[in-house]
Amino acid sequence: MAAAVLVTGAAGFIGAAVAARLLARGERVVGVDNLNPYYDPALKRSRLGLLEAAAAAGQFRFAAIDMADGPALTSLVAAEAPDRVVHLAAQAGVRYSIDNPAAYIQSNLVGFGSVLEACRQQGVTHLVYASSSSVYGGNRQMPFSEQHPVNHPVSLYAATKKANELMAHTYSHLYGLPATGLRFFTVYGPWGRPDMAPMLFARAILAGEPIKVFNQGQMQRDFTYIDDIAEGVIRCLDKPASADPDFDPLHPNPATAAVPHRLFNIGNSQPIPLLRFIEVLEGALGREAIRDLQPMQPGDVPATAADTTALEAWVGFRPTTPIEAGVERFAAWYRGYFGV
Repeated sequence: MAAAVLVTGAAGFIGAAVAARLLARGERVVGVDNLNPYYDPALKRSRLGLLEAAAAAGQFRFAAIDMADGPALTSLVAAEAPDRVVHLAAQAGVRYSIDNPAAYIQSNLVGFGSVLEACRQQGVTHLVYASSSSVYGGNRQMPFSEQHPVNHPVSLYAATKKANELMAHTYSHLYGLPATGLRFFTVYGPWGRPDMAPMLFARAILAGEPIKVFNQGQMQRDFTYIDDIAEGVIRCLDKPASADPDFDPLHPNPATAAVPHRLFNIGNSQPIPLLRFIEVLEGALGREAIRDLQPMQPGDVPATAADTTALEAWVGFRPTTPIEAGVERFAAWYRGYFGV
């Protein structure tokens, strides 16, 4: 039997998209997800249904496991013997972390520790894991570069993602585990998360209800289309992290290491004002939004923008889908899926 790729969070937005691409190129995929009710599990099951329908016989197996259940995950990894792991499972959401910190500690810290330990025991050849643009926190120098320090998180979610980067680096140092951390920038598109702005806005606009526009609309986000994110993940998966031969411990580069650990931004490198995003969505849905201007929310940052020169140099790829094209595809999917 061919070696498998383990994809955690396979019922999630990014996880399902990555798993689908792996299956399309003939990989055997083992998907893991705990199907928690942070948002409607029916959407997660629909994503899984697409994977099961697309998979050739025996090419996809799904296991409902919580990442924090170390023994269950270790047992699955030992049985399936994946040679590569794409870790995308996490408790997501900045605002939710303010009121529910324990969920993030359990999923993003304990869970990630379980993944690292399973990879070590199995001798996995490459771990690719999700970090986040949130790690840049209080930084204001734009665009965000992997070479910038990220020592001032403004949400617990961001802090857990920064911690993941440190944990992965440690396993690379101690056990030689090749690991690549990917900092995703505001991912959107078909099959997206219901707690994120595109889904929240689309539902409210079509229902004739106000949309909450934070920071009085003075926000910018580096919206990145889901297909570009999935492509970047797989290209990085195909090129395992290696030690930087030029790493200088007297002048350390935060993006690389003397061990096989790398960090990359994946973003569109074209920050869009939130009000412009709303205009494009209005056009795609054929409805005007009722704007409810709100103050900045705790844990939020006013702007994000990705420097992707390191990603392009490493794998010859950077996201390029324009916001107009991505939003049009998202709106068409939304109307079809929800029948509105």
